[in-house]
Amino acid sequence: MTVENEKLLDDTGWSLLQELQQHARLSYKELGRRVGLSLPAVAERIRRMEEAGIITGYHAEVNLGKLGMPVLAIIHLQGIGGQSCRSVVSQVWEIPEVLECARVTGSDSIVVTVVALSLDHLARVIDHLSLYGIPATSIVRARPMKRYTTPHEILERGASDESVSL
Repeated sequence: MTVENEKLLDDTGWSLLQELQQHARLSYKELGRRVGLSLPAVAERIRRMEEAGIITGYHAEVNLGKLGMPVLAIIHLQGIGGQSCRSVVSQVWEIPEVLECARVTGSDSIVVTVVALSLDHLARVIDHLSLYGIPATSIVRARPMKRYTTPHEILERGASDESVSL
């Protein structure tokens, strides 16, 4: 982490980041009240975090099931057949059902998260993805835990010399 980022991510900076990750629509006034800063200080901190690339955007979380898209699947693509990962990713990203795409290590080359209207629809998406590699699909039955914030404790744990017991 750079010295500038360390300054931005003191205890107050981390508190501000936590609040924004949980409640991105809070006013600067309310954010300031929660973290103990004035409105101008909050605005300046957020601006500096955005410029430093720490905050990269704001979004609304959408319940895909309520939109009529109840099927969520994770598809691993193996053996992308001599194509570059960059090329495959750019082609896969053009598929509207693709929510996320990651280049990974191991036996898979790319892992894709997709949404579908039905199992038949999912089968068509898998068929399309098979143009780019051998698909192995897992349907997400439930998401019992989703983390919306990046805990400061991760850095503290990772920096300690003690082994982490999980």
